[in-house]
Amino acid sequence: MGDICYGVVSKKGKSPPCESSQRAARLRRIEIRRCKPSVATPERENGQKRQKLEHTPSSELLSRDCENAVENSIWNGEQIGSGNGKSEAKKISVAKQSSIMHPKFGSASVCGKRRDMEDAVALHPNFWRKGDGLHYFGVYDGHGCSHVATKCKDRLHELVKEELESREGLTDWESAMERSFFRMDREVAVRDADVSSPNCRCKLQPPACNTVGSTAVVSIITPDKIIIANCGDSRAVLCRNGSAVPLSVDHKPNRLDELNRIQAAGGRVIYWDGPRVLGVLAMSRAIGDDYLKPYVICEPEVTIVDRTAGDEFLILASDGLWDVLTNDTACGVVRLCLGHRAAGGEISEKACSDASTLLARVALARQSADNVSVVVINLKKR
Repeated sequence: MGDICYGVVSKKGKSPPCESSQRAARLRRIEIRRCKPSVATPERENGQKRQKLEHTPSSELLSRDCENAVENSIWNGEQIGSGNGKSEAKKISVAKQSSIMHPKFGSASVCGKRRDMEDAVALHPNFWRKGDGLHYFGVYDGHGCSHVATKCKDRLHELVKEELESREGLTDWESAMERSFFRMDREVAVRDADVSSPNCRCKLQPPACNTVGSTAVVSIITPDKIIIANCGDSRAVLCRNGSAVPLSVDHKPNRLDELNRIQAAGGRVIYWDGPRVLGVLAMSRAIGDDYLKPYVICEPEVTIVDRTAGDEFLILASDGLWDVLTNDTACGVVRLCLGHRAAGGEISEKACSDASTLLARVALARQSADNVSVVVINLKKR
């Protein structure tokens, strides 16, 4: 308990008795402060440095604290601090950010002149958490009914993920994609009535019919590669340095190598409103369609290309678009749309969605008679 002092300062200016005790208390506090650990803060004579710190926003101070926490933390048993540790901490933070970020993309699907919508679109950025920056996009064009395309939308990316995990790395993309497509084909072959959607026409044809299938064009975007797996007549087109680069070739029955394969298996290609397998199916590869095996197979063709600084965007679309638009025309429409929508050098997801919608509208304006599904993925790196 502190001393209470009573008295009046004398006219001669002598200090009261309590002043000496107050000085002693100050001296004790000074000694205590000297014993406490402190952080030296550089201070200029005019106090500008202290004033700057006092007016620093709290969010900025919080971010500095987070950086310091990363730099002084322990990673895998090693201290991250000064020197090389700072660069390691930055690498860790960049890796964490890259796993969260994904390329801008947009999609559009329209029924068009068809009675039913049988297309499906899969959009799965960062679909595999064990891989840094892996993004999955797919377009599935169903025929006969919608349930095979819907099943591919719900399951194919999961099968790809399982294959990658079983192989413990990204060593063989071609084998992983082929295995995933074969497994998907087996899953749709054992479909029962409960799997179909409420609007599925197959409910009117018990037991489950085997005359339903779907094309599949799948793209996996990595930080340095573009992997395309295509089965059917959907298509992937890359715009690189202003030019259209097809990354898949349509599986049509009149394609020379496909025609030879079908005939070698004992099948025929009959022209009925275009070339068709046994006069029925207008494509030579698809998931499902058990009644046309072994002439129609589910094996995809896999294309792997390295990403370059000139890559602008990737288009995945069903044949409802490609029946009425060339690769160059489609890329020109998207470039025009993204060029008008870009603000400050950045392309937003709305711009990609607008480009996809514009492509679908152009296809309808050109009298496309099929469902139209489009995915546009921006590939420009920041």
